[in-house]
Amino acid sequence: MTSRTPAPFGRALCAMITPFTDAGTLDLDGAQRLADRLVTDGCEGLVLSGTTGESPTTSDAEKSALVRAVADAVAGRARVVAGVGSNDTRHTVELAGAAEKAGADGLLVVTPYYSKPPQDAVAAHFLAVAEGSGLPVLLYDIPGRTGTRIAPETLLRLAEHPRIVGVKDCAYDILASQRVMGRTDLAYYAGCDEYDLALYAVGGAGYISTVANVIPRHLRSVLDAFDAGDTAGARRGQLAATPLIDLMMASGLPGTVTAKALLGALGLPAGPVRAPLLPAGREVADGLRAAYDAVG
Repeated sequence: MTSRTPAPFGRALCAMITPFTDAGTLDLDGAQRLADRLVTDGCEGLVLSGTTGESPTTSDAEKSALVRAVADAVAGRARVVAGVGSNDTRHTVELAGAAEKAGADGLLVVTPYYSKPPQDAVAAHFLAVAEGSGLPVLLYDIPGRTGTRIAPETLLRLAEHPRIVGVKDCAYDILASQRVMGRTDLAYYAGCDEYDLALYAVGGAGYISTVANVIPRHLRSVLDAFDAGDTAGARRGQLAATPLIDLMMASGLPGTVTAKALLGALGLPAGPVRAPLLPAGREVADGLRAAYDAVG
């Protein structure tokens, strides 16, 4: 079996939605109930205020309150990673400090977006965050949203910092990922659910999954089967989840929208999405529920 670097936040992480009330305010009780369910059903870590958590439309105060509430709810049963990324280095460092004070176990820091900084500036941004906090840092490489890749050469440089421990990999370049994995101890987490098993099979640390909001136990079973040497079972599990992954992540709607629609249909905490996102229509919600039921 392929050896892998240690998973600093566990293997099975959920990119958790941020529940809102019907009025659109932060639903901390719902967040605690959802977090408890996710951990009970196999999540080893929860990533808050990422893309799926609607970080662009939640305030700094809401982000801190969410970390405190979820950390209290899981009470050490899972690691809590706070998304603190922005396109402003100073603001990101401030968010990192606030997350640390609120009880986060680690930080998720996205590449600065819109400004399209060159690679030396990208590296300087991440290093400023790592130096400004005592928490371990995951780099979030998602050029489809930010417009800027974290180049493999930049990742090799950043891997030398003791608090930069891993990557949430949404770059859709598994060859480049393997190059970096082969030369560093960075823990690579699949950030795109269709790559969960593929990246794990070549030594990845695990996944940070939007789909885990709704099928956490199933996705965890894929990794468990692989670790037990049951590669055929792992393959069956990944393929069984593929229709739902396809609908949730590749239907043209953001994963936040589809996850909240399905959670709502299941009677679980979710609430509305915040503008500029719009809720899924009834036809989409019905299709998601049918795909969910088919996973079993």
